[in-house]
Amino acid sequence: MVWDLTSEGEDAGNQTDSGEKERKLPGNGASKRKTVHVIVAAGEWGRDGLRYRRHRLAEYLQKQPETKDVVWLCPSPHITEDAYSSLPNGIRQVTITDIMPHKIFRFGRYMDVFYQSKLRSLLFYLKQGERDNRIQLWYTFPGFPLLVDLFPWDQVIYDCSDLWSSPMSGRNSALSSLRQRIISGAENRIIQKADVIFCTSEFLREKVVEKRGNTDQVYVFENGVEFSLFAQEEEKASDVLPKDFTGSVLGFIGGIKPKLDFSLIAEVAKQRPDWLFLFVGPDGTGKHSQFQELLALKNVLWTGSVPANEVPKYMNLIDIGMMPYKKSPYNAAVFPLKLFEFLAAGKPVVGVHLPSTKNCVEVDSYTHLETSHPSDFLNACERFVESKDSKEQTMRRQELAKRKDWNVIFKEMVETCHAVSKTVRKESKTVLPIAKRKIK
Repeated sequence: MVWDLTSEGEDAGNQTDSGEKERKLPGNGASKRKTVHVIVAAGEWGRDGLRYRRHRLAEYLQKQPETKDVVWLCPSPHITEDAYSSLPNGIRQVTITDIMPHKIFRFGRYMDVFYQSKLRSLLFYLKQGERDNRIQLWYTFPGFPLLVDLFPWDQVIYDCSDLWSSPMSGRNSALSSLRQRIISGAENRIIQKADVIFCTSEFLREKVVEKRGNTDQVYVFENGVEFSLFAQEEEKASDVLPKDFTGSVLGFIGGIKPKLDFSLIAEVAKQRPDWLFLFVGPDGTGKHSQFQELLALKNVLWTGSVPANEVPKYMNLIDIGMMPYKKSPYNAAVFPLKLFEFLAAGKPVVGVHLPSTKNCVEVDSYTHLETSHPSDFLNACERFVESKDSKEQTMRRQELAKRKDWNVIFKEMVETCHAVSKTVRKESKTVLPIAKRKIK
């Protein structure tokens, strides 16, 4: 690894004899230093072709004038050709290889003994710029919890966007219970050490506060949207819909995962053969039987993955956005990225079992259902069909989405981090020289 964080080639060692490093408070020179952001992410940058909140956060931070570097630290199921690489957008990626490729071995991401030694090169890299830069740690998933103790970070932030320990499918088993205990334990360590915590829903905030034991520096920042990307795109994706089709198109865009209620959409599709149900995105179900049965219906179409910059063109094919989620603890915490993307494109949306979105309900824009009855879903969609071409309603939906532009959200999050009082020094612990650290 040849990355260099030092200023003017100087050695940047700045620890006390005990290994402690004082955190610089605003006004004591911190404003003159640039910031290195280390983002702990759930997967490699382009792993499934999807762009999540963490991707937008990393790109926002990368563009800020006070940023020196953004490091994307992530697990990888396979040994990569270059564990330390620079992405085309300038972000630096560091991959930590799992114990084995199969997903059952992903528990190693949360247990110190399986990853600690693999962090040494990253820690040496950060040590180069310890004196000249502020170095912040952002957790966007609860992996590698020991990292918070291996370096004297200027600030530790946890951006919590999912109920990570809960099974996405909503089904419990002995294996999922074990997984839940391991991930919950890792997350709890991060929650206790974080200086600032952001949550994408009030549900998540309540869970975090319960673990943290207090409400100190825990905030809700819902997901947003790249507003101009969706609002200004006028072109439609070509050669997707059947020729001469003139009916209504109900669409879902994003990762297709077990959290979706495929049986609900299958029943609705059978009752409305004149509607087309369009799914755009990668299959994350492992070819689940219910998804395959849904695709067998004549009025259901799946495009597979599409390039991220092409998504707005597919959005323009849709008349009504649908977010048909199952009722589960995992989905109770979810605030889908898709909601404001649909609205930014001027599309009305019907959501199911997404209590975190209730505050966004508005006539002619967004309807939320607390039931999986096909008749309720049909009725909600039929009401939107009647007003789908209303220019007035289209403008209103876009007005709602514009308030949630990612730039606005991230600016407020960063300002909140700056405003939070920082501890002057690490809490009565010694950060050991890397060579002397033992794997527990």
